[in-house]
Amino acid sequence: MTDLTPTHARNMRLLGHTDQGGRPDGVQLMVHRGYGYVGHIFSKGFSVIDLRDPVNPRPVRFIPAPPNTWCLHLQTHDDLLLVIHNKDMFAQADMADEKSYYKGGVSHHADGARDWSAGMAVYDISRPEAPRQIGFMPVEGTGLHRIWYTGGRWAYASALLDGFTDYILITIDMADPTRPQMVGRFWLPGMNAAAGEVPDWPLPQGRFGLHHPIVHGDIAYCSWRDACLAIVDVSDRHAPKLKNHIVWSPPFGGGTHNALPLPGRDLLVVVDETVLDHGEDGFKPIWIFDNQVKSKPISISTMPPPSDRDYHAVGGHFGPHNIHENRPGTFVSEDLIFATWQNAGVRVYDIRDPFRPEEVGACVPPPPTRMVDPRPNRAAVLHSADVHVDAQGLIYATDFNAGLSVMEYLG
Repeated sequence: MTDLTPTHARNMRLLGHTDQGGRPDGVQLMVHRGYGYVGHIFSKGFSVIDLRDPVNPRPVRFIPAPPNTWCLHLQTHDDLLLVIHNKDMFAQADMADEKSYYKGGVSHHADGARDWSAGMAVYDISRPEAPRQIGFMPVEGTGLHRIWYTGGRWAYASALLDGFTDYILITIDMADPTRPQMVGRFWLPGMNAAAGEVPDWPLPQGRFGLHHPIVHGDIAYCSWRDACLAIVDVSDRHAPKLKNHIVWSPPFGGGTHNALPLPGRDLLVVVDETVLDHGEDGFKPIWIFDNQVKSKPISISTMPPPSDRDYHAVGGHFGPHNIHENRPGTFVSEDLIFATWQNAGVRVYDIRDPFRPEEVGACVPPPPTRMVDPRPNRAAVLHSADVHVDAQGLIYATDFNAGLSVMEYLG
């Protein structure tokens, strides 16, 4: 029986857990109509979990990925599930050391055989327990990393296409979900190597590539890893244009992962992802920006890091990874921010005073009982990855090895 005793908890409790049918690795998850959709990072596919009884989550289906393919990120809306197809980066021998993936180039050049699937798969989930693929958008390159889709005609994603140095922004026309079409592209100057552009940033010290956009209205807030924050005008989905590019790495660590607008308060919450052990990649906070001037957000504070123990001494990654992104149909708040801190579990922040954010809840699930991460020398510790809060306020968190945890905030 799974131990549901957290390593640490304050103002939160652990309700349920599942090893996802023996595939306890997970990255992005969506909870939709009582079912969870979990993209795996090592198990080569995605899983469907029945969450209608959150105390007893029940895996009901696993959809395998094509050979050598990642499906670690996905999106749901109405009867659609969008799933990325990307080359399985961590399966490559030269990417077994995380430093190679996060601090080096990942570009693919079309000079060899492609033995993976690259693009975006579309599933019908009108029967939520039984996704049925109805469409696919292929791309020439390594594939997609993460999608933003909240319904309607347009989806947005990061994609590594042939000829580019790293992931760029693409816009996707979803007018016909059985035939999604890439219609627009945007990249930072220097990324289009095929066109002769020359980077003006240090390589291979940093990853100047898009993690993913979050779009509000006609603005895409693009988390560009070590290139930090790019604010892009997408009013013309066929020709996105840069409004501003803000860089704080160096002196800070970079690795920007999420940029979440809080439009009712003119704020922007920005996460810099910790990607190396023992804080080797520098200071990686969760920032709060004043966003009254959309083309010129200004940093006003950072979230306090967990302080209930010395998490650097625990091993593995200590630092932010992801926040709940206030998707339509989920729990939407501009006062509470839910974040994963990898070996420090899930934290809840009250930002009613944006200049003095306060941690008001914490839950650190038990460490993994077994490791499925095939990479050498990985610490057998918690690695809370993505967090999703449903409309009822239940909190779901994935982990690289420790399965899916269901939590409740008691504040």
